[in-house]
Amino acid sequence: MGTLGRWGRLGILPVTLGSFAVAALLAPAGRAEPGILLGALVVFGYVGHVAATAWLGLLPEIRANARAHPARFLLAPGLLVAGAAAVTAAVPTAEFGWLLLGYFAWQFVHFQKQNLGLVALSGSARRAPSLRPAERRAVLAAGGCGIAGLLAHPALLGLTVDTRLGPLFPVAGLALAATIGAGVVVLARRSPGERPAAFVGSYLAALCFFAPVFLFASPFAAVGGMVLAHGFQYLSLLRLLAAGNGPAQSREPSRPVRLALLANAALAGGIGLNALSQLHRNPGLVPRALYGAYLGLVMAHFVVDARIWRLRDEFPRAFLSGRLPGLVGPAPQVPAAS
Repeated sequence: MGTLGRWGRLGILPVTLGSFAVAALLAPAGRAEPGILLGALVVFGYVGHVAATAWLGLLPEIRANARAHPARFLLAPGLLVAGAAAVTAAVPTAEFGWLLLGYFAWQFVHFQKQNLGLVALSGSARRAPSLRPAERRAVLAAGGCGIAGLLAHPALLGLTVDTRLGPLFPVAGLALAATIGAGVVVLARRSPGERPAAFVGSYLAALCFFAPVFLFASPFAAVGGMVLAHGFQYLSLLRLLAAGNGPAQSREPSRPVRLALLANAALAGGIGLNALSQLHRNPGLVPRALYGAYLGLVMAHFVVDARIWRLRDEFPRAFLSGRLPGLVGPAPQVPAAS
């Protein structure tokens, strides 16, 4: 069946919906800590997917691109880790919640951009026309509504800061509902042959990705599904890369070794990063700096991923079409008008 068959069997949409269902079913009441099973899924899925970014360094195309763009792959990540460690150690705990609010906003922008990329991949795999500008805007606007809701209700993120934006929370929810409706209308403009079921499912999942923010009072039910879905989506994509074919004459590890290294990077790296993420409870200078380094590593992941996965750019398309032929088609012709 080839790459398209692997993509179909992988089922990014079930991964997404399953993550939301598990988070809703296993979410603890109030601000209680998640149970062992849910905590393990977060460590492997979300924290592990950040660690698994390092696995991409095994691939010769990524190493070559990193050498060609050291500012993106080396300088920016290094500055983010060092800067976040220094700032976290220096800023008093009482004020640090405001910085975390900005960090979370960036994180969720990153989430929605990944969703946008998955919709594009789903369409490309089935040779559907590229996302139209209005469809792209609807997905990004839906993410913006969700982020606005979280900024208005930071308790859902486990933060105690008072943004004084509480009255905007229901407004953001209504705006999300309107955006979802507009996105469906835009999708309906396609002819039936231009909207295969898998593409429609991915697009609707991206539109509705932030809906739990407005549906659940429990912080983990409201946010945990998004966290798990994002991490397992990413690991699913890396699994495809690990199972795919490398360039001719490349000296990278064999397919079973690549898969084993990926699993170990996600598991062992996730455990290590999770240990760093727990240090925010320690008031000491060094533990706080290490916690800041963890935040910097997550932000470095945002920066590196923006270079590797944006399908409108030349390198990601060449990289993915070489690794996963049949998944990424020719460079898209973006319509001039919606």
